[in-house]
Amino acid sequence: MPSSLELARLYDDHAQALFGFLLNLTRHEADTRDVLQEVFVKLARQPERLNGVRDERAFLLRLARNAAIDRLRRRATRERNYEQMAAESASAFAPAHDPDEQGFRLALAAALGELPATSARSSISSSGKDSPSSASLKPFAFRQTPRPAATDMA
Repeated sequence: MPSSLELARLYDDHAQALFGFLLNLTRHEADTRDVLQEVFVKLARQPERLNGVRDERAFLLRLARNAAIDRLRRRATRERNYEQMAAESASAFAPAHDPDEQGFRLALAAALGELPATSARSSISSSGKDSPSSASLKPFAFRQTPRPAATDMA
């Protein structure tokens, strides 16, 4: 089982080569740094992975390649989901025949317009086809007068 000194030696010996390899794969420096960190965090958490390894650099390159491919796949999936959400959310803002439904859609569009893009995306995705229509929503009633204090009730 490698110690923290062994992990530091591995980093010193191979990080530069791994960085160049990953930069060529990802074409993005921030992603390269993230993947490199993932590789060494994985080794720090599971040092037994290095037991029986004959060629350290080849092993590290394989770990780095797999981590980079995983990151690229996650990004592609995320982008596909964003595009799908954008296509689905357009129907939420299409004109409605029911005036109440139309009012709800306009209010929703205005509220989402005030949110940051990431919050708006998550709101749209969580308000998919199963979200209630304006007809099923009950208006909120707010009290105009303050509630009596606990001492007033005694």
